[in-house]
Amino acid sequence: MGAEAHSDGKLAPGHARERELAALAAEQHGVVARRQLTALGFSRRSIEIRLRAGRLHRVHRAVYAVAHQTLTQQGLWLAAVLAYGEEAVLSHRSAAALWGFLREFGSGTEVTSPHGHPGRPGIKLHKGRADPGEYTKRNGIPVTSVARTLIDLAGVIDAQRLERVFEEADRLGLLKLRELEHLCEHLQGRRGMATIRGLIATAREPAMVRSPLEERFVELCRKHGLPPPLLNVSVLGFQVDTLWPRQHLIVELDGFAFHRQRAAFERDRARDAALQVAGYRIVRLTHRRLEETEEAVVEQLRRLLEGADSAKLNSPSRRAEGS
Repeated sequence: MGAEAHSDGKLAPGHARERELAALAAEQHGVVARRQLTALGFSRRSIEIRLRAGRLHRVHRAVYAVAHQTLTQQGLWLAAVLAYGEEAVLSHRSAAALWGFLREFGSGTEVTSPHGHPGRPGIKLHKGRADPGEYTKRNGIPVTSVARTLIDLAGVIDAQRLERVFEEADRLGLLKLRELEHLCEHLQGRRGMATIRGLIATAREPAMVRSPLEERFVELCRKHGLPPPLLNVSVLGFQVDTLWPRQHLIVELDGFAFHRQRAAFERDRARDAALQVAGYRIVRLTHRRLEETEEAVVEQLRRLLEGADSAKLNSPSRRAEGS
């Protein structure tokens, strides 16, 4: 008979360790560090036996996958963090991907740690330390905060890509300008800081109105309690009239003087298509529509801002109502 339970109902020590190991692996995307195994009571010899038996699989030196070799992306990220000790955190492009505001993050995992040496396959080490407040855990993975991640990115990607990442972090509701400004002061002198400060300044700029139609639209938002949009900002390299970044909603105000030429009309439609592909919703309004169907326009905008079903909003009956 195998060791099961004592007469008092308690698990035998070996079984208790196995259960604790299974629970730890489940919490950590299937990976564990040797130091964690030692803390659970596994000896060096027992670890080697499990490696030979295929119950552990080496991912990095002193980091193992438990019971299987196929890891998710998050398992690979955590394995890289575990490889560089308890003060290591996921950082830079890998951190941005974990937070969800960067999709192309490369094949290697980027880790920041004050310990260890570069050169481990599949890991790019940034030697340094993330101070308290500059890191957290997301999905069980130690990772730099959103603010620290943006500052780290400023040193490794170009300004145009950083602007897109900044906008996406804002759209996801992750961007906290005060926290970012505070960290800029703490980490001043780092590469890319001027770009970050420029993005912060742009985000804090008061709305600048260019035309009577924009003034009319701002007044409409104020009158009906709609959140104030950003005005005349750049989105993916295109200048847009108004933007609610968190809701990915753009309202273009079509004055006849600006759009009467056929070429301008075609350029606007090509730009709309590019923005829609990127996930932005676009509403075009004229002065006549604002004046004659104000309540319908406000209702449409309110529902878009609240996340109403776009298919319902674009149904024939709704289009007829707002025409």
